[in-house]
Amino acid sequence: MQDSILRKLEALAERYQEVEQLLSQPEIIADQEKFRDLNREYSRLQRLVEDFNAYKTTADDIEAMQEMIAGDDPDMQAMAQEELAPAQEKLASLEHALQLQLLPHDERDDCNCFLEIRAGTGGDEASLFAGELYRMYSKYCLSKGWQLEQVSASEGEFGGFKEVIAKLSGEGAYGYMKFESGGHRVQRVPVTETQGRVHTSACTVMVLPEIPPSKAPEVNPADLRIDTFRASGAGGQHINKTDSAIRITHIPTGIVVECQDERSQHRNRERAMEVLLSRLAQMEEEKRAAQEAEARHSILSSGARSDRIRTYNFPQSRVTDHRINLTLYRLNEVMEGDLDLILKPVIEEYQAEQLAEMARLGGL
Repeated sequence: MQDSILRKLEALAERYQEVEQLLSQPEIIADQEKFRDLNREYSRLQRLVEDFNAYKTTADDIEAMQEMIAGDDPDMQAMAQEELAPAQEKLASLEHALQLQLLPHDERDDCNCFLEIRAGTGGDEASLFAGELYRMYSKYCLSKGWQLEQVSASEGEFGGFKEVIAKLSGEGAYGYMKFESGGHRVQRVPVTETQGRVHTSACTVMVLPEIPPSKAPEVNPADLRIDTFRASGAGGQHINKTDSAIRITHIPTGIVVECQDERSQHRNRERAMEVLLSRLAQMEEEKRAAQEAEARHSILSSGARSDRIRTYNFPQSRVTDHRINLTLYRLNEVMEGDLDLILKPVIEEYQAEQLAEMARLGGL
């Protein structure tokens, strides 16, 4: 491993000890946001320090084995020779793991996030597919131990959703889900198709990190138009009889956010503002990403709705991620929430891009 990397790791090991001490200080414990941020940093550094200690131990073991092999004791030579290759493999694996942990950390990866799914071309079939995507993400959240709360929804005429927004709460939610932003295309025979022809429909997905209050963009109250209305529902004893639903329009950008899932007008307004602030922050991030994209392409792309990232072909039970040219004939498993089948290779490819870029710039 390069000396520059070893120096970085030694500095981070020192930072780990510093953070550990800070977490025991009363003034830090009293500041919930600061305590939460430091706790996350501590958790990240803990794994890195454990891997670094294992790396140093393994490197020392290999050095000792090489000395035994160079010695003149046949039994010790044989034993060292047998153990050398597995130790070298372990060292290489630890070095790669440490390099990944040295990649720039996006603080937003630790955030909760908002998931927005909108039906695109394809009419009723697109709405039905939007509903199936929502179900797929719901099952994925369950497997991750994340909580999913619906913020707002506009149902399709024959089922599914014209639009649905949900909040995903859990460790690393945005870090995983950000790779889902873009266009999702479905190819199958719609239930309304009498000739058995395969149709192509599309949905768009946008994933936005939840912005902590201290980091939220400033919004002038005069730039907001807030309307109340009666939430729509299927009827029955729980139908909303008051104007508790909220619509917030950010006049300068034209962004409109609705929330009608909660019974409380105050809670709906709070939720709608959370989504609005996330969208405004995302607009700023997209401007920055667009500037960086001029210099280099990234697998993460811009997350724009026009970026087609995946195709779901039901007749062939095939799912293809176009960013990494990965095709799996395990569509049913993916739709049942086993999204890691396709997400993990995407994330690994993205990390490989980052490592190559850092190496090019001399960071590794």
